[in-house]
Amino acid sequence: MLQLRTTSARSGCGDAALWGVLAAATGYGFRDAVTASLMLDLFLPLAVLAVAVPWSRRRPGAAVVLVNGLCVLGLADPATPGNAHVLSLAALSCLLGARVAAARRPLLLLAGCVAVDLATCAVLRAQPVWWFYAMTVLPAALLLPWLAGRHWRGRRELVREGWRLAGTLEERQHLVAERARLTERADIAADMHDSLGHALSLVTLRAGALELSPDLTDRDRADLAELRGTIADAVEQLRETVAVLRDPPGTDTGAGLPVNDTVESLLGRAVASGVPVRWERHGAVPPMSPLVERGMYRVVQEALTNAVKHAPDCSIRVRITHAPDRTHVSVVNAAPSADPAAYVREGSASGAGRGLTGLRERVTVLGGSLRTGHDAGGFSITAVLPHQATARIGIPAPVTVPGTPVGTQGPASPSETAPHPDPDPDMVPGTVLPESGKRFASVRSDARRRSAAAFVAPAVAAVFFVPSAVYLAWQLTTSVLPPSRFDELTTGRPRAELAPLLPARAYPYPSDHARSAPRPPGARCEFYRSGRDLLDEVDLYRLCWSGNTLLTKDTVPASRP
Repeated sequence: MLQLRTTSARSGCGDAALWGVLAAATGYGFRDAVTASLMLDLFLPLAVLAVAVPWSRRRPGAAVVLVNGLCVLGLADPATPGNAHVLSLAALSCLLGARVAAARRPLLLLAGCVAVDLATCAVLRAQPVWWFYAMTVLPAALLLPWLAGRHWRGRRELVREGWRLAGTLEERQHLVAERARLTERADIAADMHDSLGHALSLVTLRAGALELSPDLTDRDRADLAELRGTIADAVEQLRETVAVLRDPPGTDTGAGLPVNDTVESLLGRAVASGVPVRWERHGAVPPMSPLVERGMYRVVQEALTNAVKHAPDCSIRVRITHAPDRTHVSVVNAAPSADPAAYVREGSASGAGRGLTGLRERVTVLGGSLRTGHDAGGFSITAVLPHQATARIGIPAPVTVPGTPVGTQGPASPSETAPHPDPDPDMVPGTVLPESGKRFASVRSDARRRSAAAFVAPAVAAVFFVPSAVYLAWQLTTSVLPPSRFDELTTGRPRAELAPLLPARAYPYPSDHARSAPRPPGARCEFYRSGRDLLDEVDLYRLCWSGNTLLTKDTVPASRP
């Protein structure tokens, strides 16, 4: 609430300052006016500005129309069309460009204002000076400040978008760091489950086997039973720890795996521990990626761990088949006396099945597939692995960045967190451009359209107004007879002698007042301007000729259009 009041107070102060500047310009123009009405030329403009300046925030188009109305009233001035209202028109037109994002409606509004100005000149039957003013000064005061305002708005949007993107990138960097931490926790959890869980299961099995030894005393058997129970408790605590450490599916690069161990060594240790395992390998061993070898090791290890824990009295068959491009690993254990599928209920409250879930993620990351389910007389785990890893390794799961639209994914790597300043036209089809790149490209596209409009709009306006304005200015400046030369003209002299003193052409647009002035009978009269001022009406010199002889010369005072 306090911020809203502060913003309103700041806007009010800005409007008051702008009104003060425009009011000062209006008062200065009123002071310099030759003939001016206190009500129409001072109080009315100040009142209109007092309404138009606040309107420029909510209705900037209406504010421009109001001030353009003051310029239309200025065209009725009998002395000059120029007035201080054009400065107010330029200021509010600039605010129109800065506060309205669209371009079509403001352009139509500006074109309508110019049309009203020209129609006023036509209705008042204005002199060429007024037409020149309406075709040059007023369109320039409307169009050029509007383009400057749009350029200002575009720069502000670019700066604002740059800061927003910087904040988004900083937030994403924090997310990347957090995801790296969670991924590391998932790696630790997977390694603890796969390595320690397997080793503890074998120790439990051996302790159980020792209990059956006939050489042990009752105390030894009690100690072994207590040891087996302690190890079982340790396994459960390990599973709870893994459940805490594991995050929703992260990624696994195989870090922490036993790089010097092999499947043969793993199976040999299992047999030595009393696990009833029979295994066979078919096909020549192909060169495989170290990641794939470790993945195959983890498949066999996890399958043995589950079989030993949930079906310790059942036989296990391991079959490894090497095809030309893939390796099939199949581990089948006979049905236990209890529920054979108890240890594959993934996602249960006790955390059972987390090993199979992580194993499936590991195989999928390597580009393979994992299938688990009931087989004839038992339960099977079958993995199909490529000889070379085909999927990307170490790319975290997509994370939605706060503040981005639903469905937008966060960056998968630090390189993707950098903003893309512009989409690459040669980008491979199907590549997803980050949200920051899309937004930045959109803002740059808008800025380019504004820059194009800054060149195209004046060019279009120039096509309509510049030729006529230039031709009119040429007529006004080439029909000027300086007062000194007018004084040298002597009546009764032939035109040939006076030709060096006369301009190249006569003024073609004398007023009706000048045309209706009395003239000698049978005389032909020509008019010349007495000054080169393009924005002010000047006196006209009239030369009346009888044949080629100057008959009379006189001055026609400037009159209202």
